[in-house]
Amino acid sequence: MNNRQVDKTAYQFDYYCDLARWSSYWYQLKEILALKPDNILEIGVGDKVISNYLKNNTNIKYDSLDIATDLQPDFIGSIEAMPMANENFEVVCAFEVLEHLPFDKFILALKEMRRVAKKYAIISLPHWSRHFSVDFRLPFLKRIRWQFKLYFLSPEHEFNGQHYWEIGKKGFPLKKIKQTIEQSGWKILDDYVVFESPYHHFFILEKSVN
Repeated sequence: MNNRQVDKTAYQFDYYCDLARWSSYWYQLKEILALKPDNILEIGVGDKVISNYLKNNTNIKYDSLDIATDLQPDFIGSIEAMPMANENFEVVCAFEVLEHLPFDKFILALKEMRRVAKKYAIISLPHWSRHFSVDFRLPFLKRIRWQFKLYFLSPEHEFNGQHYWEIGKKGFPLKKIKQTIEQSGWKILDDYVVFESPYHHFFILEKSVN
């Protein structure tokens, strides 16, 4: 089985790893480490920045899941039917992954993540918008950061071979995304847009009580 959707050449440094994406990696690690897990599952191997850091700099047991055999994940399989037991991982992560599924499968993937997670999940999703950002610093004064998103004339989303949908496009408002997450059995502990990478929207999730 090798149902890869993204070719490995897509992860080349000069194409994939711009400064905004590197800042997103920092937030991914920050949120993982804040939960202090003994083990995690990352869905989607990507360019292995997160796995390399955790394996080389922490005692967190790291496992990965991907449908692409050529990426050599620890588990081969789909997020829609993951080949592991219930509550097998303290934290389950999916960074810029779930938009690669048609939206009607979004809630199914979230439920499957809930099944294999003991308590927490961290996800990030693409959030389209026109935005304005201000970063203001002066000596001896607190740094001021301000960002505002505009959805005026939001476009229809066109499938580009990778993303089936994005937050902020017509039919996919943030409110709808949050409702879908909560309907799948997750409680949203926190969500935010990365200032340095406003295209990435993070959600920190905890399993709701049945």
